[in-house]
Amino acid sequence: MTPRIHEEGPAQRLEAQIRADLRRDDLEAARDGLRHLSPAKAGRFLGRTEPGGLAVVFRLLEKAVAVEVFAALEPRQQSQLITGLQDEDVQAVFAQLQASGQARLLDEIPAEVAQRLLGTLDSDQRAAAGRVLGYPAGSVGRRMGPVVLELGPDLTAGEALRALRDAGVPRGRLRRLVSLPVVAGGHRLLGMVELTVLASAAEGAVVGDLMATDLETVTTAEDDEAAARRLLDEGLMALPVLDEAARIVGILTLADATRILAEEESEDAARSGGSEPLAQPYLGTPVRRLVRSRIVWLLVLAVGATLTVQVLEVFESTLEEMVVLSVFVPLLIGTGGNTGNQAATTVTRALALGDVRAGDTLRVVWREFAVGLSLGAMLGTLGLVVAGSVYAWPIGIVVGLTLLAICTLAASVGSLMPIIARRLGVDPAVFSNPFISTVVDALGLIVYFLIARAVLGL
Repeated sequence: MTPRIHEEGPAQRLEAQIRADLRRDDLEAARDGLRHLSPAKAGRFLGRTEPGGLAVVFRLLEKAVAVEVFAALEPRQQSQLITGLQDEDVQAVFAQLQASGQARLLDEIPAEVAQRLLGTLDSDQRAAAGRVLGYPAGSVGRRMGPVVLELGPDLTAGEALRALRDAGVPRGRLRRLVSLPVVAGGHRLLGMVELTVLASAAEGAVVGDLMATDLETVTTAEDDEAAARRLLDEGLMALPVLDEAARIVGILTLADATRILAEEESEDAARSGGSEPLAQPYLGTPVRRLVRSRIVWLLVLAVGATLTVQVLEVFESTLEEMVVLSVFVPLLIGTGGNTGNQAATTVTRALALGDVRAGDTLRVVWREFAVGLSLGAMLGTLGLVVAGSVYAWPIGIVVGLTLLAICTLAASVGSLMPIIARRLGVDPAVFSNPFISTVVDALGLIVYFLIARAVLGL
């Protein structure tokens, strides 16, 4: 028996009630409702709020929750929120962000606003944000969290725990803290000691004896997506981040890695569908930005589709002699496009996971050639039987051979394009499925009409 799915739970009903209170301008009731939402649920609620209402909802949050929610928002939504807040509200939440969060927000907002916000920070915070801004976009240096406490190897476990308590680490950051670096002079990393090990060790145990020295590390210039995948693949909770002088400058945590990969997958999914990523929740995105995210690709694809029209014009005389051939055009180009999309999506995913590298080009193309040939043989046999029995057997032969050729061609082309993109330093998702479909459509029609001419003697 299929279980019944309840579309609305208590949290959804509470959110609906809060929205109803906001529509009635009953801000006290809305404030009371927001108090019953966890920071994560409050963040999702804010993400589903229209841009014009962001500031109102944000001001109703309790201060500690507001800081945590603001840090979890996408930079573009933070930028929208800033325009509706008073300067003192903005300064309060901006100062609470870690340096990587400050850098991401400063990249998004206008330069004059960025300069004003930087001016509100104390000298240490301003220096930390400046260092992060100095790293390349898309690097680990832009996404790492701060080193909240460095331990010396001669400290005892009891002294280390007391130092952590005295450091005054914010609660939100403390929840993500799983280990601390052990350093020598000049911030040179010696090892990492897990908090669980510190907490369970005897108070007099020496940190140098408790630390792990066989470490995975990353550099500030390394690609953030590659580092995030390495962290997950190795089953780690955190990766120390080192600068060019092998000094520890930050930590990439599991939470950081999860967020990086979620953003990358959202970006790939958007581009494979022929649009630009929104970089913020859908319901919180203005309509004009939705239009802007799609129109460029639609124009590119419309221009690309003229290839198909030109192919049809070239073979116009062939269609006039055998009008029945036009009946199968949607079937053939649709099958080719879908086959190419499947291959491209599979290879793009394999590239992202590190299962496939640029040196594997011939192996990948050969495998997809074999897959396309097998699919084409099965679909071609079916097309031959159906088209031959309904129309005429020569027509069935044309359709069957074309399906065989198109599937093989589409799978090969679809597998090759993401690899070419990677070699050119372009995001493989830019070679999106609609783009591949356009190319395969034109090539598939050429193959179709050439086979028809050869078989039917046109």
